[in-house]
Amino acid sequence: MERRVLIAIFLSFIVLYVYQALVVKPAPKTAAPAATSSALATTTGSGTPPSSTTTPSAVTARSQGETPEAAATVVGETSEREIRIETRDVIAVFTNRGARLKSWRLKKYLDQQKQPQDLVEQVTTHPLPFSLRTTDEQLNATLNGSLYAVGAVPEGIIAAPSDIRFEYRNAAGVHAVKEFHLAPDSYMMSVRTDVTSGDHAVVPAIAWGPAVGDIAEVSRYTQKAEGLFFQRGKAQRLSAKDIAKQPTYDGEFLFAGVDDNYFMTVALPSGPARVTYQAVSIPPPPPSKDAARELVSYSIDPKQQMQPVRFFAGPKDFDVLASIGPDVTRAINFGMFAVIVVPLLKSLKWVNVYVGNYGWAIIILTVIINIVIFPLRHKSVVSMRKMQEIQPEVKSIQDRYAKLKATDPAKQKMNQELMALYKDRGVNPASGCVPILLTFPLIFAFYALLSTAIELRGAPFLGWIHDLSAHDPYYVTPVLMGISQMWQQWMMPAAGVDPAQQKMMMFMPIMFTFMFLWAPSGLAIYWLVSNVWQIGQQYLTNYMIGPPAVRTVRPAAERRLKRVGGGKTEAADANNKN
Repeated sequence: MERRVLIAIFLSFIVLYVYQALVVKPAPKTAAPAATSSALATTTGSGTPPSSTTTPSAVTARSQGETPEAAATVVGETSEREIRIETRDVIAVFTNRGARLKSWRLKKYLDQQKQPQDLVEQVTTHPLPFSLRTTDEQLNATLNGSLYAVGAVPEGIIAAPSDIRFEYRNAAGVHAVKEFHLAPDSYMMSVRTDVTSGDHAVVPAIAWGPAVGDIAEVSRYTQKAEGLFFQRGKAQRLSAKDIAKQPTYDGEFLFAGVDDNYFMTVALPSGPARVTYQAVSIPPPPPSKDAARELVSYSIDPKQQMQPVRFFAGPKDFDVLASIGPDVTRAINFGMFAVIVVPLLKSLKWVNVYVGNYGWAIIILTVIINIVIFPLRHKSVVSMRKMQEIQPEVKSIQDRYAKLKATDPAKQKMNQELMALYKDRGVNPASGCVPILLTFPLIFAFYALLSTAIELRGAPFLGWIHDLSAHDPYYVTPVLMGISQMWQQWMMPAAGVDPAQQKMMMFMPIMFTFMFLWAPSGLAIYWLVSNVWQIGQQYLTNYMIGPPAVRTVRPAAERRLKRVGGGKTEAADANNKN
């Protein structure tokens, strides 16, 4: 019975894993006007809605960042140039063509070429960050393709908040001003737009092209780029299928944008806004045969003129996000056990302060966790041992009622006899599994932590493991993990378990080994160390409680003879002698 409970737990874990990996999350029910959603869903890569007046020459000009049939420039520049600004954490590069962001590189996080990670994905058919979007296609081309005049630019690494002003004006009455405000010690910046066309003001949407641009290893254990927004106290994530169903959302958002496993770019509007998403598939450069990269672009329409909109483009580091606001940390997908993950994350970072290596920090924290849950596991093993001792008696009772159907009222007597046996022997059938179940939230929380913590990205361990967020290149740790798990299964008592169940339990380590081949090496190390600890704990528990005292059940005929009584037994013996 105990073994069946463990099988159910293992199968529940597998179902949970498959559900999270394969089942598509339902799209949020936030409704948007149907006509608006439809129009924005068919927005072209340049960020402007299709129009019957669009000509092939105009589309080509927009994709190259030029202004078709541009009016004479009154305020602007004659040549394109880049404006570079460096802060403590970021190297930002703007272009005066459209006054847009061309590069946003994070100094503390490196890509696969060991260069600062760039969160801007430059695709010629999609807009750069801070492109402006209106319902007027011609105006869009002018705003995003014209050469703006650039104000004073700070030199060197800025040590105080800095502002950059871009301005453009032409003879047709189009006037645009963009003012960027950069913080010197964070990943935050804000942008204020002021656009007029003729004699009326225009409130454009601010578009951010394909995001997030992180090309680190992607597997089933890491989150791909998805739409993300926080509304009414809940973080919502949108896959490509969700975006296809509903690309536009209205309301008040704490933040809205795109994130992947380790980075995010989001707007933090100060009032009601509309956010529109678009799934983007970027094919690899020839002659590469790699799969296309699936990213997401978005635009934010703040609905308020002259109000600056804050943006965050950086790592999903808990402390960094907490400095913006406590609810911004909800952008990290810690899962259902977030309340446990956060203390574990702080503990992991605390241990790393002393050991200076996140691999050893994982091992030390794993040992500490297993020490904490040692009493629960010990109690579970003791309870399983008691069940093993009475297993022959349990089987004897079950055999006597084996021929009865489950609907037969006499079958209830079997349950009554079993409960009487448990009470007589002081055994609780649930006491073997309940302590183990109590440890599951902690195990799943640590699992979620190691899958999402950006601290492990690019963090080396030792030997051949140079990145704890990537899989073991030689598959040593997952293979050792599988061997240790098979050892555990071999140590578990097999009394009362039929051969089919035994084969299923021995198949579990093989399946888990294949599941962890592409898991982050930090996660495989945790599971391996935990298995080794449990093996040692099993030996210690077996030593403390000694070998099982298995009871021998006499045949039914012998038990009936004893129940007859001493006098009748002697009479039967006398008759046999005569």
